[in-house]
Amino acid sequence: MKQGGDQMSKKAILQNGVNQVFYEEKWYPPLPDTLKDLTAEQACWQPEGKAANTIWENVNHLLIFKERLISRLHQDDTFVAPQNNDETFVQGEANDEDAWQETVRRTLQVHDALQSSLASLQEAELDQPCPSLPVWQQYLNLLLHDAYHTGQIVQLRKLQGSWPAKRTYL
Repeated sequence: MKQGGDQMSKKAILQNGVNQVFYEEKWYPPLPDTLKDLTAEQACWQPEGKAANTIWENVNHLLIFKERLISRLHQDDTFVAPQNNDETFVQGEANDEDAWQETVRRTLQVHDALQSSLASLQEAELDQPCPSLPVWQQYLNLLLHDAYHTGQIVQLRKLQGSWPAKRTYL
């Protein structure tokens, strides 16, 4: 990609990705938009047959991996990683609106923390292993991961009738 005749830096590419996945609707809605006006009951809804995770489970799954990266970037060893991927898909009760809103608040907060951390990093720091993968690769993995699960959340909302079947955004 080129920007003003110069090749875009890794940081600029990642910042563009963060904006598209977290803040600006371009190709698809950003994650915070998919959570807007969603109740705890809707966040706990599952299609018949339970073949899919709930929205709340997906959001907590995403949140854990983002919080892990923030803790790594800030060298905070208080973060306790789950034992396996299945342990990241957790949710509260359908009648616990406060817990759901806290999950949404934490999600928005971690998005802002990831954006701020990326803005403060120097280009060379993006190539540093943290602990094994370079920082830039961990950011890219989170962006792709968010895009994937955001699509699942939109699909779940469409199935439950809480998302427009068609919408125009460009």
